[in-house]
Amino acid sequence: MLDLILLLAVFVVTFLAGVFLIVRIPPRLHTPLMSMTNAVSGITVLGALLLFSGELDRTASGLAALAIVAGAFNLVGGFAVTDRMLKLFHKRGGSHE
Repeated sequence: MLDLILLLAVFVVTFLAGVFLIVRIPPRLHTPLMSMTNAVSGITVLGALLLFSGELDRTASGLAALAIVAGAFNLVGGFAVTDRMLKLFHKRGGSHE
């Protein structure tokens, strides 16, 4: 039970730190920042998958499943936004080099 409380405390602190940092970033930098967080989402998904390799109780399994879903959603969304952003820099009528 102590491990769960520690994990929740780490989650709350990192969530609040992320919110305070994101609020201070100018809007024109949000898209590049989102594309850079794809790596963090990938690490979250891998970490949650590693949790499933051990014996888990129902609460830990639910949290790991939630982490996989949220991380995968952010990962796919980040790549979609990055792809749209990169398409803005393609020359029209030119080759795709």
